[in-house]
Amino acid sequence: MKLIADHLVYEYNKGTAQARRALDDVSFVLDSGEFVGLIGHTGSGKSTLVQHLNALLKPDSGSIYYEGADIYEKDYDRKALRGKVGLVFQYPEYQLFEETVLAEVSYGPKNMGHDKKEAELAAYAAIKRVGLEDECFDQSPFDLSGGQKRRVAIASVLAMKPEILVLDEPTAGLDPAGRTELLDMIAELKEKEGMTIVLVSHSMDDVAEVADRIIVMDKGKIVFDDIPTEVFKHVSELETMGLAAPEMSYVLRDLKAAGIPVNEGAITLKETKEEILRVLS
Repeated sequence: MKLIADHLVYEYNKGTAQARRALDDVSFVLDSGEFVGLIGHTGSGKSTLVQHLNALLKPDSGSIYYEGADIYEKDYDRKALRGKVGLVFQYPEYQLFEETVLAEVSYGPKNMGHDKKEAELAAYAAIKRVGLEDECFDQSPFDLSGGQKRRVAIASVLAMKPEILVLDEPTAGLDPAGRTELLDMIAELKEKEGMTIVLVSHSMDDVAEVADRIIVMDKGKIVFDDIPTEVFKHVSELETMGLAAPEMSYVLRDLKAAGIPVNEGAITLKETKEEILRVLS
């Protein structure tokens, strides 16, 4: 599986005085099994970009190629594509509408042509994969907590067995414990099932913990596309864009400034702990 974004250009309010270019010649390749963090300040174009990955939006120019085929060709099966490239929106309440969790998660498989039993089996498996308890099955998704709603939204996409899972700000509004649990669950999907993940976030700490590649966007353009340690070497440029390095990077920088000979390359809590213990020993 390979997805290629080829010179995407997309403009909101095209032809008006309020015209704004949200994507400006964006190109990248997404390979099978990658965990990519897509980061940028509000308005950088990241949410617009992910809505192109399964053809919810169509670019003014450029295209997306999935498994070698142009997804914007007239006869391309975009309904099937949305089963393979699953998008979970930032606010789960925008994505939920059924009376029960089981019905909600079954909707996607049914829409793809599976019968009721097949759809419910797929839904059951997806609900268990996201760690929800059996008693949630018959509850209204709107009665659940924010973190549980987020898991239902993810399960509703997983039930369609996507090859690429795109999550737009999945930890927004969650408390620290909920954030950690959700990130661990997402990372497990990649590690145990080889699923390709695109995690949209403005949290440097989130992407530092789980991503093995980071794409940074600013004003509709890709500014950096590299492994996390290389991207976070550009602290001053990131700060200019309204972003920052992970919190642990600043901790190590302050320790170094205080005369403690730490290596500033660590970006996660685990790496920072190991580096401090190394120096102390």
